[in-house]
Amino acid sequence: MTHSAPLSERFTYPSEMLRNIAQDMLDYARKQGASAAAVEVSEGSGQAVTVRQGEVETIEYNRDKGLGITVHLGQQRGNASTSDFSPQAVRDTVDAALSIARYTAQDDCAGLPDEELLVREFADLDLYHPWQLPVEAAIALAQECEQAALSDNRINNSEGATVNVHESQFVVANSLGLMAGYPSSRHSLSCAVIAEQSDAMERDYWYSVARNAGNLLSAQQVGRIAAERTVRRLGARQIPTMQVPVLFEASVASSLLGHFVGAVSGGSLYRKSSFLLDHLDQPVFASHINLADVPDIRGGLASSAFDDEGVKTRRRSIVQDGVLRGYFLSSYSARKLGFQTTGNAGGSHNLILQPSGDGGGGLDFAGLLKTMSRGLLVTELLGHGVNPITGDYSRGAAGFWVENGEIQYPVHEITIAGNLKEMYRNIVAAGSDVLVQGSRQCGSILLENMTVAGC
Repeated sequence: MTHSAPLSERFTYPSEMLRNIAQDMLDYARKQGASAAAVEVSEGSGQAVTVRQGEVETIEYNRDKGLGITVHLGQQRGNASTSDFSPQAVRDTVDAALSIARYTAQDDCAGLPDEELLVREFADLDLYHPWQLPVEAAIALAQECEQAALSDNRINNSEGATVNVHESQFVVANSLGLMAGYPSSRHSLSCAVIAEQSDAMERDYWYSVARNAGNLLSAQQVGRIAAERTVRRLGARQIPTMQVPVLFEASVASSLLGHFVGAVSGGSLYRKSSFLLDHLDQPVFASHINLADVPDIRGGLASSAFDDEGVKTRRRSIVQDGVLRGYFLSSYSARKLGFQTTGNAGGSHNLILQPSGDGGGGLDFAGLLKTMSRGLLVTELLGHGVNPITGDYSRGAAGFWVENGEIQYPVHEITIAGNLKEMYRNIVAAGSDVLVQGSRQCGSILLENMTVAGC
């Protein structure tokens, strides 16, 4: 890893220029009759290198920019955006938003956030770590990663190893005096390979992602884990249909939290398209499960001092002892529901599952297997068979059969089914093997019972 250039040299536009563009848009919108307006201006750049079978397959560079404005004419609202930063294009974009607003119906929930909720100053959350990685070094890193995976002679093919480097900056502003923004970065290293045995082929992958490249797993580690996960699937069998405990490995368990976030987000709630409608202050998880929305983790993949509207974020308890204590609301959805924004315009932040008491928080992965004793370990989910209105859950899966607390053999071509409301209430334990690969952080999750459909 090499030292990065100064911030002023990393981007095409100095941050002050983005602020000037934002202010010019607000000023012009006001002159053209807007009663209120909000702007976002951003730019980003990235490099992606993929190596397959030791040879460079793709080298991609991207550099993009954009600006968008939302204008209000009383309770009428219009939006427009462009990637052209020229003064004429900026004015044309404002004019387009105003034209749209004039033809939209009045909406008594439209408008900017309450002024007292807007962020005015905030601490540095350590989100920007540019990685000055020459393409030759990226190629070598990807080759090293893939070679680590191919060193197992059961691996006979590769889908490649990829190194991604990305950084961006943005500014949000509105006519209430908000002007805020910061740079951020996100880098990753991934590898996917294929193993073959007795004419049967299996594929798996692994990846590491971080704001700071220094926090990524090494290329050797990523390749080795990808190989281990692939070869362990060889010799997979089918199993008969039954009802058994199911353990979701940490890498797929976070998807259960994703369905929960969707169900308690404002858009689903005010449209009445949620299986958790009207469940505030009611038990929705097992009593030993707690969920916290934590936006201020330094270097966190979903950390932010303010949401997409500029509302200051704060730590919140979403689920306490299994009881739903909070929603994820923007200003608009909050008004539709008769609440106040929670600082979640744009979604949840770092959502962290924290088991308590007998919830398995002290159990590692091996401990969870022993607790389950007999059942199915799920390591891959396929398809999108989840009904957000009823909570009915049915997805293709692959994983391993477990007996006496130990993995026996891999299984495939199965479907697991249940209902999310019951699944959440039937969480037996959540482990300490927390995997951080995105905004939702949890260990493996053991469910008491699910229908497993096999042969």
